[in-house]
Amino acid sequence: MDIKEEVECKLEKEVNMDIKEEVEFKLEKEDNMKNLILESPLPDCVKSEPCWLGIDEAGRGPVLGPMVYGICFSPISMKEKFGEMGFADSKTLTEDQRESIFDKINEANDMIGWMVEVLSPTFISTSMLRRTKYNLNALSHDCAIRLVALAIERGANIAEVYVDTVGDPTKYQEKLKGIFPSIDITVAKKADSLYPIVSAASICAKVTRDKAVKKWKF
Repeated sequence: MDIKEEVECKLEKEVNMDIKEEVEFKLEKEDNMKNLILESPLPDCVKSEPCWLGIDEAGRGPVLGPMVYGICFSPISMKEKFGEMGFADSKTLTEDQRESIFDKINEANDMIGWMVEVLSPTFISTSMLRRTKYNLNALSHDCAIRLVALAIERGANIAEVYVDTVGDPTKYQEKLKGIFPSIDITVAKKADSLYPIVSAASICAKVTRDKAVKKWKF
């Protein structure tokens, strides 16, 4: 196979992938020393209808692998239907159960969108060792803010945001409200067990992290 055929084959492979295969492909292909943003296609309905958005993370405690922040969003009008999909905090589920629910999320791509940012250990360590103090909480806040801003930039009509707290929930909520004044923001402890949209974000983050660790280049 010559270089042209190899490139065409690679491009065809990327075009024909479903979103789950694309996540695995990019995690394996990209340099794991760098951060990476992955996202689903944006459903048309999230552009025209007010949406609720959940935020959660995976990998804050473990020593090995990246920390992954995830958001998930869907029209508020579909909350009841969304709640029937069986979401739960990713930490209470087995890997197979998380994979199954992640499949459901991607099959419902006409009503659900998601994004994740994979934060490399190198980036986290470098950030925390900077001369100007930049701790893990601040890093987490900035990542969450970046993902919400990106969803809005892509065209999602975000009206409500629900966040599993990092640090003091009151201060975090005030910080988010200052940046997104037109959005109704709720920051709560154990939000992943209170709000299905946060549970969905938790699953997107955890499944991505599981795949990242499996594809990790040591």
